[in-house]
Parts: sequence; C-alpha cells; structure tokens
Amino acid sequence: MSLIVIGGHTRNVGKTSLMAGLISALPERNWTAVKISQYGHGVCSVNGKTCNCAVDEHPWAITQVYDRDGDSDTSRFLAAGAAKGLWVRCKQGRLEEAIPAFQQRITADENVIIESNSVVGFVQPDVYLTVLNFSVADFKESARRYLDRADAVVLHDPAANGHKEPAWTQVSRAQLAGKQIFYITPPPYITPEIVDFVRQKIGPVHAQV
Repeated sequence: MSLIVIGGHTRNVGKTSLMAGLISALPERNWTAVKISQYGHGVCSVNGKTCNCAVDEHPWAITQVYDRDGDSDTSRFLAAGAAKGLWVRCKQGRLEEAIPAFQQRITADENVIIESNSVVGFVQPDVYLTVLNFSVADFKESARRYLDRADAVVLHDPAANGHKEPAWTQVSRAQLAGKQIFYITPPPYITPEIVDFVRQKIGPVHAQV
C-alpha cells in the first residue's frame, strides 16, 4: 500500500482540488480517498451537524461514502475516480482515538490518499504534500507543526497573485528552504511535475497475484 497525505495551511487553499487532481491523474492506483474533519464544541462527529452531545459522547465516526454526484469533498474524490471514499469525523484533538478503527478500514486497500494535516502525527506517509498561499494570513497549528515533514510544497505562484512575501507571521519563509516547491496558478491545482513527483515517490504499480 502507498499512502499519500495532502495538507495545507488554511481552508479553501486548494487541498481538495489537488487531491482530486492526483486521483484523476493516477487512476490505476485504485485509490481509497479519505477526508478527515475535526469539529469544535457543538458539532457532532456522528453527522457533522450541530449537536448538544457531551464532550465525551460521539468522539469520532467513520462513514463510507458512495455518492459520486454529491457536493461533499468525498463525493468529489469519487467523481475524480477514487475506488472508495471514507469520511472520518472526530472532535477536535480526538483524532488519535479514531486511528485504530481507521487503519482497520483500509488494511486491505491498494493505495490510500488522505486530506489532512493532523493525520501525519499518527501515520508515516510515503508522500506528504502541503498547499501554501502567501496571500492568506491564517496558518493552522497542525500545518505549522508538520511543515518540516512535507516532502514538497505546492505553492500558489507569488508572481501571479501579487504576494511575493507571505501574509502569515507564524511561519518563516526560511522554513521552506531546501524543500521541493511546485508552483500553481489555479485553475488547475495539479501539474505534470507534481504527478511525476508523486509517481516516483510511490513507485510502479504492482500486478495483483
């Protein structure tokens, strides 16, 4: 099994689009595509909706998604060609509790691609890509914590969006030194160079015996 993780420093930075692009570009991998959502107080892990459940109630849930025509991120992954879609939901800071059950759900799968930053704290991916955009100031703590583990950065081209220096202050641009950087000008969020990089990292497809 190959394991890829797609992260990013904030919401709406292109994580889902990048992941869907990779799934579409490498359909022979029969991807299990996973979306991980963590919720704050007042939102239930059972369905991702407002709930009055106690702090220790419903700490996590895992659902297999089948709808390729829906508007959820997981449906987008299925529409892009994923063989299987999973939606992992947990309360903020409780992801660790869901990991054993999650690993059981993917144990027989060929290749897995996950949208998340925090999961890097519990699994060792073959490839971890993080999406950054200098024009957006917010920088998630989970993205900052695991930035040094990123194999490559997918960066919204600063020359194209007019932000040659990062708007964020939590992370120094020097922390990107030495990392492979792929520039994107959305749309699209995927480039042949990104696809080739991932393909080289995960190796050839092995024939089923």
